[in-house]
Amino acid sequence: MSVIIFDTTNDGVIDSVVATGKTTYKYAIESLYPLIDRFSAQRKTQDKKFYARLERDILDKCLMPPLTIAFVEPNFDKTEEKDIAKYIEDNIKSGYVLDGIQRLSTLNRAKDDERFDDSQSLYLNIIVSPSEDKLLYRMITLNNGQKPMTPRHQIEILTQELFDFSDVNLDVQSEKERGKTIVKGSFDLGDLSKAYLAFLTGSVNNDNNKIIGEKMDQIIVGRIMDKQPAKEDVNFKQVIKNIEKLSENDVAKKWLKVGNNLIGFSVGVKTSYDVIINISPDEFSNSIELFELAFKAINPSKVNLGKFRRELSQNFIENYAQHSEFDEMELVEHFMELTS
Repeated sequence: MSVIIFDTTNDGVIDSVVATGKTTYKYAIESLYPLIDRFSAQRKTQDKKFYARLERDILDKCLMPPLTIAFVEPNFDKTEEKDIAKYIEDNIKSGYVLDGIQRLSTLNRAKDDERFDDSQSLYLNIIVSPSEDKLLYRMITLNNGQKPMTPRHQIEILTQELFDFSDVNLDVQSEKERGKTIVKGSFDLGDLSKAYLAFLTGSVNNDNNKIIGEKMDQIIVGRIMDKQPAKEDVNFKQVIKNIEKLSENDVAKKWLKVGNNLIGFSVGVKTSYDVIINISPDEFSNSIELFELAFKAINPSKVNLGKFRRELSQNFIENYAQHSEFDEMELVEHFMELTS
């Protein structure tokens, strides 16, 4: 076999199988190196002069530090080492390089030298995670402190690459795609990325131009780590499925397409998921119309409307069972208390 697994355990924090194994430089170049191109916006490889010494060491038969490769598999049930090794080989094209992009790039450059030995061993750490959210949690903790790739950038990448929007009835477009052709009624990928960040941090306020970007990134990492994923947690794929269902109503879809509403919804629904999942699109539309009537009572000259829209939509969705039964003046009064 091209991959040998010799130890497995479970990561109790992210409810994932973690395996340790090894392969060869040959397999790494043929099967692992292509994975670094899976992320269209992934952190660019550094100038090769930074890795010139590693390239020389590879030619001198060095043993490189282990790479970390990850998979998302909701129903992974392999326990035997040989079965895990076979799963990796069968599904390698679906893998992600969590740690080792620069080393793989250097290895690929070294392969053309006549002294290169493609039979040299390369050790691997393998993570098989049940959800994208838990994989991202581990990715953030692995890359924390690596300035070339901010947590917001990582989340933007994973939103685009890990979530398969083709299996939901939602059109999603990046800014680049919109520049070519706008699909009417499509969701903005950037808005979904911000909603995912809000979902992971449990906060609707992850942008603050009063705080230096580097410090804000540290705050975001802290928030994500504070929201350590639990086995029973709602995951973001479930949120997307819920958005798909509610978007069957045009009024509801138009509301959810507003970035600040989407952010508030994505945080709030973690609390009220069991309620919202049973609400019909038309019922949700009626509730949203109530929300908008009450929101219009806020004096736009006195507040930051974007901030309050995020916060009030979160509060409304979190307490949906109660607030959707309010009349307009009751909700206006509630909003007044929250914004005073």
